[in-house]
Amino acid sequence: MNKKTFKRAFIDSLPIMAGYIIMGMGFGVLIQKEGYNFLWSGIMGLTILGGSMQYVAVDLLGGAVSFLTTAVMTIMINGRYFFYGLSMLEKYRQVKKGRWYLQFALTDETYSLVSTMDTSKPENKGVHLHAYYFLLSALNHCYWIIGCVSGALLGELANFDSRGMEFAMTALFVTIFVDQWREAKNHFSAIFGVAISLIFILILGADNFVIPAMLILTVVLMSGKVGQPKEEDYE
Repeated sequence: MNKKTFKRAFIDSLPIMAGYIIMGMGFGVLIQKEGYNFLWSGIMGLTILGGSMQYVAVDLLGGAVSFLTTAVMTIMINGRYFFYGLSMLEKYRQVKKGRWYLQFALTDETYSLVSTMDTSKPENKGVHLHAYYFLLSALNHCYWIIGCVSGALLGELANFDSRGMEFAMTALFVTIFVDQWREAKNHFSAIFGVAISLIFILILGADNFVIPAMLILTVVLMSGKVGQPKEEDYE
């Protein structure tokens, strides 16, 4: 690892930091209102690392649902990570240390950055790719934990209206998408992804489109590696 690698990872993580801390605080406030203190919020942020699932977990805990129901809900909500993992096999296969953590910490936002990191660009020369993967994942994980804990602490100290906080994640996705659109020369993957998502939303509805759309996207992008940057340096 070198200073340039850390600087690149930190700068890239800044938009995610804003979203994760705000969203994590929203979760912390909600879980505190269910009677769980900041320690539980921090433990969930450390071990689950799934923004959508953690929010659903608040209702599951409050409703005292069964383990089977919780497991099914988790698979349905976080099933997209299976496809993320498949598309990252080639990149992470070369990693010697910390591979298991990288797989665990592969969130939507982390995936969007590590999957497009290109060390052949002049501004990325000297960046250690594997260290970049780890640092970016760890920084994003820390932001989420900080948000979860601080939100729970805030909920203990004051009445907090969390309405509208869920839009922070939508805004974060839009920011990352626009950033990558401006950086990329090949826009096929972005256009194809939006088109497939819209088609499946119309066919299956907003609640059921994610996994089928992700399956099609993964198969197409992995088979042709369309829109994927070349990686010339794994060391």
